Amino acid sequence: MGRRERFVKLAGMTASVAAGYAKSRLINAFQDAESAAKDRARSYQASGERIAQTLGELKGAAMKIGQMASIASDVLPKELADSLRRLQREAPPMAYDVIADQIKSELGAYPEDLYRRFDKKPFAAASIGQVHRAETEDGRDVIVKVQYPGVDVSVDSDLAHLRLALRASGLLKLSRSNLNALFGEIRERLFEELDYTREAEHVREFRKIHEDQPFVHIPEVIGERSSQRVLTLTYVPGDSIHDLDVRGYTQQARDKIGENLYRLTLRQLFEALAIHADPNPANFAFRPDGSIVVYDFGCVKRLEPPIVAAYAAAIWCGIEEDYAGADRALKALGAVRVDGPPVEAAYYKSWRDTLLIPFTSPEPFDYGQSRIHEDVMQLVPGLLKRLDSFQPPVQVVFIDRVVGGHYGTLRKVKSRGRFLDLVLPHVDPSGETQRRIAKL
Repeated sequence: MGRRERFVKLAGMTASVAAGYAKSRLINAFQDAESAAKDRARSYQASGERIAQTLGELKGAAMKIGQMASIASDVLPKELADSLRRLQREAPPMAYDVIADQIKSELGAYPEDLYRRFDKKPFAAASIGQVHRAETEDGRDVIVKVQYPGVDVSVDSDLAHLRLALRASGLLKLSRSNLNALFGEIRERLFEELDYTREAEHVREFRKIHEDQPFVHIPEVIGERSSQRVLTLTYVPGDSIHDLDVRGYTQQARDKIGENLYRLTLRQLFEALAIHADPNPANFAFRPDGSIVVYDFGCVKRLEPPIVAAYAAAIWCGIEEDYAGADRALKALGAVRVDGPPVEAAYYKSWRDTLLIPFTSPEPFDYGQSRIHEDVMQLVPGLLKRLDSFQPPVQVVFIDRVVGGHYGTLRKVKSRGRFLDLVLPHVDPSGETQRRIAKL
């Protein structure tokens, strides 16, 4: 699709959602509060569906931007976040000739001259590229990740249009500074994902981070068959999260997966201060011994020590029921307004009792039976009444993405365990981890 056609589609999307918002506001002026709220929800849903449909049709940068925007579920209305999440589904692949030409442009030769075997049918397809199975000349099974041509050209234009559409539709309730921070974060991560040389560096880095954790398997980069838009990695097999029942995974294996996912995430968050920030279940695979295969290191978020320390403090204070300390930590994270009305301890306790139940439960916590996501939805109306006190924590949006994504994974895996024992050493302010972070 040409740049002019992209512009026309995005401009049409913006005009459509802006008109819908204006119409909704006009109608709301003549309705009671309950009717107005229902009409707003319908308007948000229609706008979300229009935005998601347009971004999906455009593929490339626009579709990826929509996927990344869906991480900000605490910033966007539920109707829009749900619509954008549908963009996570696998995209239709590009023709093989396009892929072959892209490989020649990047590596100087066609696939049949670079690999002993190259499967023309893609192994997987996504918004900005697709993956093919292949075999190197020395007999190694590999996957070849190929970026679609021209994706990087439209990034800034697509970002600007999405931002304008979200503002025009009334879907974003953010200050200009927070909006700039959110879209700046998305832009930075997106350009990282578009640079496969950067992803290759990430793969090597995370292999080092987890080298003493034998339950973590990460592919190896084949440097001589990689470039800015082509990445060749060793093929590391594992079972999809959707196949655990068919493969007969025992409860013991599922519990071990949960423990190992915790250990993997805690290592990245509190020790490496760098997280694999795309927790889509498709980026992980599992084995019956409880080990985990991690794929796709395009989106990596590096964390500032004060933010990690404040995040740990929020968890620690919640466990200890120190609500004054939790308030200070949440202000440091930007989740609570420094100049806003004070938040009562009882309200913090309601969130603590919901979010930290995997750590505070006297019995082993069963993620397969978890209702945390449902209980959170019950608390949201109270949060909306306290918007003078709270604000979207833009600084931790990728941490929240990881935590929320892995919660969904643990529910599907049906892991059980005593997870407090894993978390405490990392968040205890007198522990080695926090002492080390304080020195950074």
